[in-house]
Amino acid sequence: MRVSPHPDLSKLSHAEKDALILALLARLDEAHKLIAELRARIDELTRPGKTPDNSSVPPSQGQKPNRPEKLKRPGPRQGSLGREGGGRALAADPDEVVVAKPSRCRHCQAAFADADQTLDARYDKIDLPRVRPVVTRVERYAGHCRCCGATTHAAVPEGLEPGTPFSLNIVALAMYLRFVHAVSYKRLSRLLLDLFALSISEGALDAAFRRGKPRFDADVAAILARRSLSSGGPSARPVGRARVIYSDETGVRIDGRGCWNWVFQNAEVVIHVVRRSRGADVVAEVLGGHRPALWVSDLYGAQQNHADGWQICLAHQLRDCQYAIDAGDAVFAPRMKALLLRAVMLARRHRDLAESTRRQYRSRLDRDLDAIMALAPSHRDGRRLRKRYGKVRAHLFTFLDHPELAADNNSSERELRPTATYRKVTGGFRSDWGANLFAAVRSIIGTAKRRGIDAYQAIRDTLRGQSVLAPG
Repeated sequence: MRVSPHPDLSKLSHAEKDALILALLARLDEAHKLIAELRARIDELTRPGKTPDNSSVPPSQGQKPNRPEKLKRPGPRQGSLGREGGGRALAADPDEVVVAKPSRCRHCQAAFADADQTLDARYDKIDLPRVRPVVTRVERYAGHCRCCGATTHAAVPEGLEPGTPFSLNIVALAMYLRFVHAVSYKRLSRLLLDLFALSISEGALDAAFRRGKPRFDADVAAILARRSLSSGGPSARPVGRARVIYSDETGVRIDGRGCWNWVFQNAEVVIHVVRRSRGADVVAEVLGGHRPALWVSDLYGAQQNHADGWQICLAHQLRDCQYAIDAGDAVFAPRMKALLLRAVMLARRHRDLAESTRRQYRSRLDRDLDAIMALAPSHRDGRRLRKRYGKVRAHLFTFLDHPELAADNNSSERELRPTATYRKVTGGFRSDWGANLFAAVRSIIGTAKRRGIDAYQAIRDTLRGQSVLAPG
C-alpha cells in the first residue's frame, strides 16, 4: 500500500489546515469505531462457553472429561456372590424352595445318612413368569318379560362391563410406560406385543388414554380446589391455597410449536400445566387470585411479584457467578460466589437453628453483602451482577426468616426433568389434549410420590377413581 507523503504545512493556508484537521478527526473517529467493533468481536470470541457449572445447561449437554486409567485389581473382587458377606440378599419369602441332597458318595457309592450331610450353600435363582393376556369371555343374557314386554339385562361383575376390551390394568401400564418412560405409541404397541403377546394398535392406545383423561383432570381439579388436607395445618395446603409455592417452567413442543410446561409445587402437592404462554398470566390462571406468603423461583420476570415473600434460587446465582469468574471478573463475582456458598451451607441446617441464631446469621450475611456491593468491578459481567443484586438483594436470604423454606428451586427442576426427557425422546406432543394429559399425569405422580405412592400405583388408582388426596 502506497503511503501519501505528508503535506508541507508551511505552504497551507489557515482554511486548508482547518480542512485537513477535520478530515483527520473524521478518520480518527472511524478508526475508534473500528477498534471498538474489533474489541467487541474479540471479547465475544474469548468469552467462556456455557457449561453445567456456570449456567443452566443440563449436565447431559456438558463436555465429559476422559476417565482416568483404572488400576488393575490385584486380587479377586471382594464381596462377590459366593464369598462371605457378598452378593445379593436372600429373599425373605421365596416362592419355591429346592433342596438338593446327595444320596451316595461319588467315589465309593456309599449311601449317605442325614447326619452325614451339611448345608454347603444357599442362594436364590430369580426368574420372570411368562406373561400372557388373561381373556375373560362374558356371555351376557337379556330377559324378555312376557308380562310387560320389557327387557332386562343381566348384571356383570365390576370391570367386565361392555365397551373397550382392555382392562384398567392394561391402560395403567400403557400410561406408565408412555408418560414415565417416554415410550412412543409405535414402540409401545410393539413392546406390548413382544413382551405380553398383547396386540393393541396405536389408535386403541390413543382412545384408551382419551377415556382415562377425565379421571386425571378431576383429580388435578381436586388438588387445586381443596382448601386443606386432612391434617389441616398450613404446610398441608395444596397449591391452590398454599402458603409456600416453588415454581419453574421449561419448553415443550405441541404440533411443532413452542410451548411451556409450568410446575407449581410444595412439600405436599404438585401441579403441572402446559400453556402456549410463558407470561405471568399463567400464574394468575393457576392460582385463581390466591396470593401465597412465600414464593421460590429463578429471576425470570413472569415468576416475580406473586407472593409477599420471595426466595431467589441460589443455585442459579452460583452458576451465574461462576460464569462471570470464567469470563474474567476477579473483583465482584468471586466474593459474591463465596457469600452465596456460605448461605447454601446454612440452608442445609437452618431448619434446626433457633430463631435468634438465624437472625444473627442473616445479619452477618447482609453485612458482608454491603461490603461486596461497595466494590467497583470494571469487568462487564461483574458490573452486570452488581446491578442485579442491587435490585434483588432483599430476596437472597429470605429462607433464614422462614425455616420451612429452601434456598433453591431444585425441587421444581427435578419435577421438570421428566418433561425435558420426554421432549428429547419423543420430539413433543401431537395435540393439546395429549400435552394436557401429560401434565395431569405428572401432577398425579408428583403428588402421589410425596405420599409414598409409586408412579404405576398412582396411575392405576386414579383410573379406578381413587384420588391421591384420599388419606392412606
